[in-house]
Amino acid sequence: PFGLDQRPLNATCKAPARPPSTPVSVRFERVFKDISLGTPMGLTQIPGDPSRFFVFQRGGTVISFPSDNPAQTKTVLTIPKQVNTNGEGGLLGLAFHPKFLQNGQVFFSYTTSGGATGMRSVVARMTSGDGGQTFGDYKEILGPFDQPFSNHNGGDAHFGNDGYLYLSFGDGGSGGDPLSNGQNKNTFFSKILRIDVDGGDPYAIPAGNPFKNGGGEPATFAYGLRNPFRFSIDRATGEVWAGDVGQNVWE
Repeated sequence: PFGLDQRPLNATCKAPARPPSTPVSVRFERVFKDISLGTPMGLTQIPGDPSRFFVFQRGGTVISFPSDNPAQTKTVLTIPKQVNTNGEGGLLGLAFHPKFLQNGQVFFSYTTSGGATGMRSVVARMTSGDGGQTFGDYKEILGPFDQPFSNHNGGDAHFGNDGYLYLSFGDGGSGGDPLSNGQNKNTFFSKILRIDVDGGDPYAIPAGNPFKNGGGEPATFAYGLRNPFRFSIDRATGEVWAGDVGQNVWE
């Protein structure tokens, strides 16, 4: 019921001409001038609260600072488990629950040590009872599952307009997808997942997931990706836009 058995002939849908390479006046401007960070992976805010920014760092910490006084940085969260930063590992994604101001929940994707290869992926949840000043109550939601190599771990996390948590994972690493994870429907690899963290313990499968009733990993939302290291969800349309990693030539 999904995909195409044969590639259709393309007689009319042609890419437009490449834009002319004329000089464009673009420059970077440093916004937060007094912040010293280690290995920042992402910048986010609590939904409905623009007063603070949160930076999650590869080593497993989250730093917060007021929007109007960036110099006042504070470490508000440290993952209580070992974070494996080998290769492309580390704290790779973080998403505040849409109702964080009510439930204080934040979800994050990271790699830890252990398993057959020494690296495993975990999605976990922590909770704040003071509006994001401190976090505790660590609970693993998805995984741990072994990463066969130390690259292509994916790891982004966002809540969609539908209230579900979306998570990305790569093909497991190396080059050329040696384990053929790209078309394996039955694992977490090479996919963007979609789970309902409010509908079950630890999560439920949303209606509309293609393999909810069988045929593959039920949490699958999209598969066939190499390493969707970062993706975004359009707040107006709900569409998911993924930046996938190419090999040798194209991203």
